[in-house]
Amino acid sequence: MSPAEIAVIIPTLNEAAGIAETIVSAAGAGQVIVSDGESVDDTVAIAKSMDGVSVVLGTRGRGTQLARGAAVAELPVLLFLHADCRLGATALEQVARHFRSGSDRGWGAMRQQIESDRWRYRWLEWGNGWRVRYRGLPFGDQAMFVRRDWYHQAGGFESIPLMEDLRLSQRLRRRSRPALLDGPVRVDSRRWRRTGVVRQTLINWCLQAGHAVGVSPATLADRYR
Repeated sequence: MSPAEIAVIIPTLNEAAGIAETIVSAAGAGQVIVSDGESVDDTVAIAKSMDGVSVVLGTRGRGTQLARGAAVAELPVLLFLHADCRLGATALEQVARHFRSGSDRGWGAMRQQIESDRWRYRWLEWGNGWRVRYRGLPFGDQAMFVRRDWYHQAGGFESIPLMEDLRLSQRLRRRSRPALLDGPVRVDSRRWRRTGVVRQTLINWCLQAGHAVGVSPATLADRYR
């Protein structure tokens, strides 16, 4: 297994400001697939101008876009990279090494490095790593990776407005615990800056709690907005 056997799938919606850097961070992957959801800025033009990048177009919705990208991937390992995230320099090699080792864990995620010097983000990084290690539940901003056959056998990403990452993780967890690699995956702190660290964390917890008691993703999305 080498990085050339990994397909990186990036869902985008109006990400012109940062999509080039995200794509560059995936250099060395065998496929880089940008799955765009009706961007009205230059996201698609930028992605198409970059060597080795495939662009697929369709309706918006991150679960839908991730599934659309995975459907055209041809390599044995899929890595899902949010557009506001960047892979560390050795991240792809770490994934390849994990599968070369013969591990029975056919999926996993990476430790985060949130792009801010504020101490509270270090707590977020720790907590998100703890969730993967002890609850077996990576989220989408942790560079989830999975064997392509496992992905399809688990049903892939659902076309739902929220919780597509949690629901896939729950299904994959029935097969094995996820691996947690050092990465890091660098994450833009814009979401927490915009909403506030404490408030965004509470929102995330409420969404997870609502999902756990059976509230539909569509209803949760309406409340979240």
